[in-house]
Amino acid sequence: MYRNMQTKTINVNGQEILTCSEGYIVNLDEWSEDFARALAKEEGLELTDEHWEVIWFIRQFHDEHHVQPNVRTMIKHFRKKWGPEKGNNRYLHDIFPKGGPQKQGNRLAGIRRTKGEH
Repeated sequence: MYRNMQTKTINVNGQEILTCSEGYIVNLDEWSEDFARALAKEEGLELTDEHWEVIWFIRQFHDEHHVQPNVRTMIKHFRKKWGPEKGNNRYLHDIFPKGGPQKQGNRLAGIRRTKGEH
């Protein structure tokens, strides 16, 4: 998938993990919580419990459905979990300021770029 695309690496506990130039992991099996922490640090994001809830939701949804959850699905899930003050598009984009939950969230969760994403 990333054969002709420029790649870069992220150092995770002394191991170089290959990503595309946009930060999406190349080998999904190399994902770990430490990868998410290293990428978040590189992107200037300090992961909170809410970030981890979104990351684990994305990973679980992807494992079950073999696709990434769309933002509407995430909003519906987190509105039930967190209430309307936080379970909304604006809040999810506030906590994932570099592309929202579908871009930055997917990168941190070790899921590839959503189809049709620019």
